[in-house]
Amino acid sequence: MSNTSINPQKKTTAPAIRAYLGGSFDPVHSGHLEVALHVYQDLLPIAKQQNRPLHVSLLPNARSPFKTQSTDPAHRLAMLQLATQDTPIQINELELWQAPPVYTIDSVRTLRQQYPNDCLIFIMGMDSARSLDKWKDGLQLTDYVNLWVFNREDSDHINEGVSDNATSLENSIATSQYLATLQSQLPLPLHPHVTDSPIELLTPTPHRLIDNTEADSSKINSLDVNSTDLKSAIKGRIYIDTRPITAVSSTQIREQLQILATETNKMPVTERQIASIAPINDIMSNTHPNSLAKWLNPAVYHYIIAHQLYSAAQFR
Repeated sequence: MSNTSINPQKKTTAPAIRAYLGGSFDPVHSGHLEVALHVYQDLLPIAKQQNRPLHVSLLPNARSPFKTQSTDPAHRLAMLQLATQDTPIQINELELWQAPPVYTIDSVRTLRQQYPNDCLIFIMGMDSARSLDKWKDGLQLTDYVNLWVFNREDSDHINEGVSDNATSLENSIATSQYLATLQSQLPLPLHPHVTDSPIELLTPTPHRLIDNTEADSSKINSLDVNSTDLKSAIKGRIYIDTRPITAVSSTQIREQLQILATETNKMPVTERQIASIAPINDIMSNTHPNSLAKWLNPAVYHYIIAHQLYSAAQFR
């Protein structure tokens, strides 16, 4: 007997929860996975309780509009596949093969068109969120998606006012003050969208975007709260996550690799070959003392060496 439904149109599926972390991932590092896994682990209990599918994906771009060059997309995709093995994190190739520049606003519009009934969340760092007014239509992102913002800079500041000996009230005040400081860094038009709970990102609030030429009571009262067009019916929320996360960037890793390449290239050929063996073996077993072992998945590091990326040709 066929397992195909005779009347598939009657089958209903709860709206999925879809979260995306965009970036060049050049290369992908532990900080990227840490952020994505934080979001996944926070949303998974909610998704199970509401019986909703959950997808948390890395969204690699072809090349950032703010960068002049980046590593070949095929290499970056291969490293992402290695880094996400044995994790629940997925990879979305929507932007990867497009001709740059590719703008985030165009991607979220596309995602909204693809998934009109789903909850869409775009994950970003506070360094990006505070500059959204400089992006192409950056302030319009919340017309299509919710934002989950992590503070990747000075993440230890949250701990300065929090002490094991302090009362829960004192710690709560310290956290609230830190959150207020972060919120103040957002472009002013985004302040009303901030919420203090990630659950609010899954509970859309009806909101009418009124054109000045159409601002009359009859149109305001005609809001269709069941509309699936987020731009016309719902305003996205912004959740600022104050958890400390790994303060590392792909730029720092590339610089570290280039320094390592320069130092190794100064050695005589024989010493260079011997010196290259230990770092590879150590980082594959995660025992190497330098920062690369902490930042890079061992398989990703090996891929970088094998393909001579980021001036790592000396390890061949």
